[in-house]
Amino acid sequence: MKLVEEDDNRVKDGEQEPGLWRRRTLVVRSGHGQSERGGAWFLGVLAVVTIAVPILNQVVPASSGLHLSAYGITLIGKYLCYAMLALSLDLIWGYCGILSLGHAAFFSLGGYAMGMYLMRQIGSRGVYGNQLLPDFMVFLNYKALPWFWYGFNHFTFAMLMVIVVPGLLALVFGWFAFRSRVTGVYLSIITQALTYALMLAFFRNDMGFGGNNGFTDFKDILGFDLHSDRTHVVLLVITSIFLAAAYLACRKIVESRAGRVVLAIRDAESRTRFLGYPVESFKLWLFVFSGILAGIAGALYVPQIGIINPSEFSPINSIEAVIWVAVGGRGTLYGAIIGAVVVNYAKTYFTGAFPEIWLYALGALFVLVTVFLPHGIVGLITKRGKNQ
Repeated sequence: MKLVEEDDNRVKDGEQEPGLWRRRTLVVRSGHGQSERGGAWFLGVLAVVTIAVPILNQVVPASSGLHLSAYGITLIGKYLCYAMLALSLDLIWGYCGILSLGHAAFFSLGGYAMGMYLMRQIGSRGVYGNQLLPDFMVFLNYKALPWFWYGFNHFTFAMLMVIVVPGLLALVFGWFAFRSRVTGVYLSIITQALTYALMLAFFRNDMGFGGNNGFTDFKDILGFDLHSDRTHVVLLVITSIFLAAAYLACRKIVESRAGRVVLAIRDAESRTRFLGYPVESFKLWLFVFSGILAGIAGALYVPQIGIINPSEFSPINSIEAVIWVAVGGRGTLYGAIIGAVVVNYAKTYFTGAFPEIWLYALGALFVLVTVFLPHGIVGLITKRGKNQ
């Protein structure tokens, strides 16, 4: 942004003002080197974690102080899933200016798709011993399996739904919202209304999704015991791989020609539309891709945590994701990942040590970052690096 302002200040009488493409390209290039270095550091740290966790859990003996417990593996896996959710949000907020307060909806739908597969795998091992119906359906006197549950006994079909369901919701919602040119705070409000409506719907017992209890008591995934430490280690490694792939895909997008158009939409939407670019189409495909990433994060989250229920749709979860991105550094990708890990680690600590003040601390953190660290942790580190 500094390069754009300086470029504008150098325009004098008789000189032609630089066009949109030249100005926006300067913006992209100004942070390119820093983004490369930050991204390389992130991928390096992620690789170390991916290698170290299996060793500390499977090789280091339980009697050693360096042994990583099953609880520690679950926490790290949860942080990585949240990091992918934050990454998906930063892609549309930091680079396209779309502030979504409903990304928990896509995360939860991906989680429910995975949960449906895991529930179908329980079979006769459930409390009621019904081979076809999950326990909650037997308890609620369901006579037959609802039509939308068919196919979820197959892993491939379930993984397809992890992508299709959040992606389809994002497509339909985004098409109506962007074609109607709903922007700014109004778009944020209706995304929040979307996730709240889904939360209320999934709380209903007659929806066929377990009501307020949701899905739990999972047994295995692809034949592997979900209560085994080795299975959780493998799931964490898979999550790390998906997070790295998602980061690289997002970076490829923002550094591409289409990414420059997206940046132009963020900074001057009307001007970009005037130049002939299909603004709504760019916003729509980016929003759909972001929703799919959030859905995949939810699908990876469920087998590691062991439960999915309607509270995951809660608007507060979407707002927390916004805080993660703001704390880490909006518009940097890896900053959103850092913010997700830092804030959730702090949440884990403070909810145990000071549970009554955690929400106040979270609110204060968001206010302080907004006022004193508008570019987040990454911005602070970058500023100090330049000063030195």
